[in-house]
Amino acid sequence: MGDIKVRGKKEDEDEKAEVDIWNYVFGYVKIEVVKCAIELGIADAIDKHGSPMTLSQLTTTLKCEPPRLYRIMRFLVHYQIFKEEPVTQDSFGFALTPLSRRLIRHGERSMAAFILLESSPVMLAPWHSLSARVLDSGNSPFETAHGKDVWSYAEENPRHSKLIDEAMACDARVAVRALIEGCPQVFDGIKSLVDVGGGNGTALSMLVKEFPWMHGINFDLPHVVAVAPKVDGIEYVGGDMFECVPKADAAFFLWVLHDWDDEECIQILKKCREAIPQDKGKVIIVEAVLEEDKNDKLEFVGLMLDMVMMAHTKKGKERTLKEWKYVLGEAGFTRINVKPIHAVQFIIEAYI
Repeated sequence: MGDIKVRGKKEDEDEKAEVDIWNYVFGYVKIEVVKCAIELGIADAIDKHGSPMTLSQLTTTLKCEPPRLYRIMRFLVHYQIFKEEPVTQDSFGFALTPLSRRLIRHGERSMAAFILLESSPVMLAPWHSLSARVLDSGNSPFETAHGKDVWSYAEENPRHSKLIDEAMACDARVAVRALIEGCPQVFDGIKSLVDVGGGNGTALSMLVKEFPWMHGINFDLPHVVAVAPKVDGIEYVGGDMFECVPKADAAFFLWVLHDWDDEECIQILKKCREAIPQDKGKVIIVEAVLEEDKNDKLEFVGLMLDMVMMAHTKKGKERTLKEWKYVLGEAGFTRINVKPIHAVQFIIEAYI
């Protein structure tokens, strides 16, 4: 009986492998079809219509060729990105799901810009050099593909820079809302906050609106700050965080430090330590913490991000709590608090 059980388990594993391998053979298909849906504006059209749309209505609205659009919708329905609902007794229409609502370009929880960034030719090209990166400590895959690092490329290509800012704003809307709802006390007593690497200011705008007693400073590279939408209550400062950080009660980072290696992080954090009050100042870091919560349904995202860092940056990485303690300790921070929120990231508070 024991042999039969073992043999049955191995057969189940082999059967699962036969299915799973096809997800790797054609793994790129899902993101490319979802990208197609975003570019066509399928979710936006159904949302604007206000009710399920028939194939005929969709093809008219989107000016698409019906048989091809049907094949796209069949795929998206199969993966439950959209769903079919009856429109009349004899016909059905395509309706939004919670997932496809996140594909609406200007939706409250939209991730459309993030998908468009990661599926863009610029960001996909470096993946072809990932194995070379593992074998060699030379240029990053991004540099191999484009001849310069991601920041230099963005500075010289405004469209790509705008896409990065819009993608980061997608995550900011999710992460900052989770921070406000889950840990609002983090901002108690803070009268001024500098968002280091604040991009287009989405995160800081949300924080200043929620905590109106705070003066916000959006600090980023000059070419980023120059095109950031201006918001009351926020000061815009261009500069280099490796050289100087504007003074404030607290420094705030959202998905910034993972772009850099330990020594670079320590250098940035030391500049923050110089910018905040020695007695009550702190640094607030919103980043993934690997291996911290095995029950976290989003843990896999941190592992994926770590691969993204390997492909798109020279030395960036996601960190475990032990690694975060190391860089913060080396930068002169003696006490930290780590708190989970309903997002990919955790909240790390670091005090001098």
